Amino acid sequence: MEPNPVIIAATAKQTASLIFLHGLGDTGHGWASTIAAIRGPHVKVICPTASTIPVTLNAGFRMPSWFDLKTLDATATEDEEGIVRATDLVHSLIADEVRSGIPANRILLGGFSQGGALALHAGLTYPERLAGVMSLSCWLPRHAFFPDGVKAPRDIPIFQAHGDCDPVVPYKWGQMTASFLKTFMKNTEFMTYQGLTHSSSESELKDMRMFIEKTLPANK
Repeated sequence: MEPNPVIIAATAKQTASLIFLHGLGDTGHGWASTIAAIRGPHVKVICPTASTIPVTLNAGFRMPSWFDLKTLDATATEDEEGIVRATDLVHSLIADEVRSGIPANRILLGGFSQGGALALHAGLTYPERLAGVMSLSCWLPRHAFFPDGVKAPRDIPIFQAHGDCDPVVPYKWGQMTASFLKTFMKNTEFMTYQGLTHSSSESELKDMRMFIEKTLPANK
């Protein structure tokens, strides 16, 4: 992770934090203003940038990536070490917020694509109650590690969203992840956006705003 995440301060007294993780090849700047536009005034937004590493999927080309991707194939070997290392980084960001006075249950994790995958993994393996997890156009990495690897309370809210025309992370992956999560987590929702490719949309952002309002209400 690069040392300086993009931070957008709360515009009122801060009582909550939202950590959002970008997709492969992007930076914290890619989502910061979008997320800031749909959060409440009491919410601080933190958008870290992944370290630049060679990515096997892209012929070893170096780009910001939370962990190496070998291939976009459901049965492919995964960069387990990289996923665990990235998860530790996310957990350290949460710890920083807790140290600054924001309780874990007022911290929401989110992400898009590879960042959404990492948010899911980091949320499920964090031992305290978070406000929730918001994962867009993604999958659950190291799925064989679950449900045994879950450390989070089984009822933390999980919002998953996917476009049904996604040519990068297949919609079927999102569906399979949602079905799997439902077998061991008690508070999950999976939203489908018709015609949406590997991106976001107004209707998705509207649903994200509602999820943020629900999980990080102002009156705390």
